[in-house]
Amino acid sequence: MSAQLKSTNQGQTLILTLSDPALRNAMGPAMYAAGIEALNVAETNPDIRSVVITGEGAHFCAGSDVHRLQANREQPAEVQAQTIESLHNWMEAIRTFPKPVIAAVEGAAVGSGFSLALMCDLIVAADNSVFAMAYSNLGLSPDAGGSWNLTHALPRQLAAELLLLGDRISAQRLHELGVVNRVVDSGHALPQALELAERINARAPNVMNSIKELINDASVNSMTEQLAQERNQFVKNLHHTNAGIGIQAFLNKEAPHYK
Repeated sequence: MSAQLKSTNQGQTLILTLSDPALRNAMGPAMYAAGIEALNVAETNPDIRSVVITGEGAHFCAGSDVHRLQANREQPAEVQAQTIESLHNWMEAIRTFPKPVIAAVEGAAVGSGFSLALMCDLIVAADNSVFAMAYSNLGLSPDAGGSWNLTHALPRQLAAELLLLGDRISAQRLHELGVVNRVVDSGHALPQALELAERINARAPNVMNSIKELINDASVNSMTEQLAQERNQFVKNLHHTNAGIGIQAFLNKEAPHYK
């Protein structure tokens, strides 16, 4: 069976599953396009409040298909450039998707698979999972935003070590460094990710959207710009129906049920 991106729903969560177990769920253009399409549909679907990205079988994602990369060496440079543009369009779709996205990682998350996990808002990883920016092991440089996300998440020297040497790093170590949110027993990454998603789904979706936008813009905004954006988002959310629901539920000591 060729590589594909499977899409299923569990409650208000969309589950996107990278599916090519024989190649450890290595990604390709068809997956990128399917990922963008799935997020475009989910963005306008009020019944979807969160997304979980996972891999089929024992691994999350081995990155790009090395056999395809080898074949592309015989093609004009524009062929690989277009492929990377497709990958980057999917990464940008995840980053700008207004609803929270959670990575559920089992086994290996390597190369662009590691980059994919880093692009998500939260990462849940099995205790035996391993991450590696393995590009330099193949004589290649990073893509999919891996260099940006690592250098923003980690001290420069550690990011440089991971990128330059391509060494593996454990889920536990990344958890200690604040990159992985939860480390769970093997086989439990997806259930834990779905549990987190349910907690997100129970909150006001407009507020989840605002928080994700604020987080994305914080790295490029000045403090003055960020304060102005926080003001605008707060005022918008205060006058949203859900603020009335949340405040009244708090006063009544009840669980809110947001729209």
